[in-house]
Amino acid sequence: MTKIAIVTGSTRPGRNNTGVAQWVLEQAQQRTDAEFELVDIADFNLPVLDEAYPAGFQNYQNDHTKAWSAKIAEFDGFVFVAPEYNHSVAPALANALSYLSVEFANKAAGIVSYGSAFGVRAVEHLRGILSELQLAHVQKTGMFSLFTDFENFSTFKPTELQAASLAPMLDQLVPWAHALKSVREDALASV
Repeated sequence: MTKIAIVTGSTRPGRNNTGVAQWVLEQAQQRTDAEFELVDIADFNLPVLDEAYPAGFQNYQNDHTKAWSAKIAEFDGFVFVAPEYNHSVAPALANALSYLSVEFANKAAGIVSYGSAFGVRAVEHLRGILSELQLAHVQKTGMFSLFTDFENFSTFKPTELQAASLAPMLDQLVPWAHALKSVREDALASV
C-alpha cells in the first residue's frame, strides 16, 4: 500500500498547524487508495541545521537527524501543511527539509497551505525547495484563509468551499506517489 505522510510545517508554540494537519489526516483517512500518517516535525527537535556534511551524503552525525531520516524514508509521498510566514515558507519546515535529500528523492508531494492570502506565497517558495529535493509536486493545492477558515484566527474550521480544495490534490498525489515507486526501484537497480 502506498504510504503518505501528512507533515506539519510549524513548531511554534500555540501553532494553528497541528489543527490543520489533523483535519487533513482525518479527511485523507477516508480514502482507501493509500495509508496516511501524521508526522509532526516538532517531535524530532531539529535545531537549526547542524550536520557537517551535505544531506546527499547521508553521513548523519546526530541522533535527531538519523531519527528524522528513518521516519521520512518510510513514505512514498507527502502532504506538507505549509503556513505562510513573511511571504514565504515557515522557517521550521524549510529547516526540516534541509536536513535530508535522498530520503525525499523520486517521491511525490502535495501541499496544503494557509495564511492571510491562502498561503500562496509559501506554496510558490516551497515548490522551489521540493523541486531541488527531487520531489514531484502535484499542481492542485489545498488552500485556506486565516480570515474565513479559522475561528478567531486560531481554531481551524474550513468553509465548505475551501475544504473541497483538498480532494483534488489528493486525487493527484496518490497515483503519483504510487507510480514513483517504480522510478525509485529502477534507480536502485542501476546502482
